Amino acid sequence: MSRREAIRSKIMVCVEIVDTGYVDARGMPSPCHVWTGPDSGTGRGGYVDARGMPSPCHVWTGPDSGTGRGGGYPRMSLDGQTVAVHIVNWTNEHGFIPGKKQLDHLCRTRRCIRDDHLEMVTHKQNQKRRDAAMGVPPRRRRKARRP
Repeated sequence: MSRREAIRSKIMVCVEIVDTGYVDARGMPSPCHVWTGPDSGTGRGGYVDARGMPSPCHVWTGPDSGTGRGGGYPRMSLDGQTVAVHIVNWTNEHGFIPGKKQLDHLCRTRRCIRDDHLEMVTHKQNQKRRDAAMGVPPRRRRKARRP
């Protein structure tokens, strides 16, 4: 078994597949997906991909980063270090994440580690999306005061 497969299998041990009712800004469940299917308890139905297969969140059931500001992200031990599971999973599947980028959970579920529910964005884009999802009005840049 390769290192990539070993990491993937270690991650998938603590993953539960859950329909969280995720829809993007266009009302689609995720990019290139069609909204169909029976109600799954979310009041929004289920969703399927282009092949007609379900596309729910992959929710981490293992330990997380706790409560408070920035809390709730999945954590695991890998080679003796505590790491963020969604970042390890993304890096394992897609490669290195540049220093000025971060992963945005499109489904707004911090415990989701599904790589097609994650997108690499800048910090500013991530904050704008978070505010929009929470219904916070866009922030305006302060104008410099003139003496």
